[in-house]
Amino acid sequence: MLDVALVVITLVGVFLISFMKGAFGGGFAIIGIPLLSLVMDPLTAGALLAPLFIAMDVCALIYWKPSTWSRPDLLLLVPGLLVGIVLGYLALRVLDTRAVSIVIGIITLGFAALWFLGGRAIEAHPKSLPRALAAGMGSGVTTMIAHSGGPPLAMYLLSRGLPKVVYAGTTSLFFTVANAVKVIPWMLLPRPAGSLLPLMMWSLPAIPLGVWAGWKLHQRLDQAQLVLMCYCLLVIAAIKLLWDGIEGYL
Repeated sequence: MLDVALVVITLVGVFLISFMKGAFGGGFAIIGIPLLSLVMDPLTAGALLAPLFIAMDVCALIYWKPSTWSRPDLLLLVPGLLVGIVLGYLALRVLDTRAVSIVIGIITLGFAALWFLGGRAIEAHPKSLPRALAAGMGSGVTTMIAHSGGPPLAMYLLSRGLPKVVYAGTTSLFFTVANAVKVIPWMLLPRPAGSLLPLMMWSLPAIPLGVWAGWKLHQRLDQAQLVLMCYCLLVIAAIKLLWDGIEGYL
């Protein structure tokens, strides 16, 4: 018998992550993970979320159709993503993930600070293979070790000045690929005790509802509002990554 508090908190966490998928295309799973950390350890949360992300992606692609994808950017980003997932898997097994979290958090905070201090201008930079590879790799590492691949990807895509629908659609497909690939390495990691299948089943109804609610919010936001919210989420995600990394050393 599952504990009621465990089910409720997991449902709310999965709903929030699905909401972010519908509103911004994904990448901000870290918003819901603090809730899950109240009732389970990080390894258990990772094992629970890895297959649920696939369900979220299927629901999200109902709204983020191929016309919303920036294929030129994806072609540059995905190779780095694949390398980053491999590096993230190795980090989970042998490296100090606390240091990785701190470095990504500091870089993300610096990027967001430059935007806020620079008058919050929305600039459109050309495609860049080096920056795209670095963003894809950084996203792959952080999505593997912390389910928070959004900051590195957002730093690249926000600098591209893409229309809000293309930004969200490109993000959604990027993390569809990421989540499909990282299921395999997550299965290779030590499995948590107990069966998570009943909890996954209880969590499924929250996914389409969360994605739909997020998509409705996306429709209400104009370009400037969406960019502002993305940068605010970047700050939140960076602070969470920093806290997780520093707390590990305390």
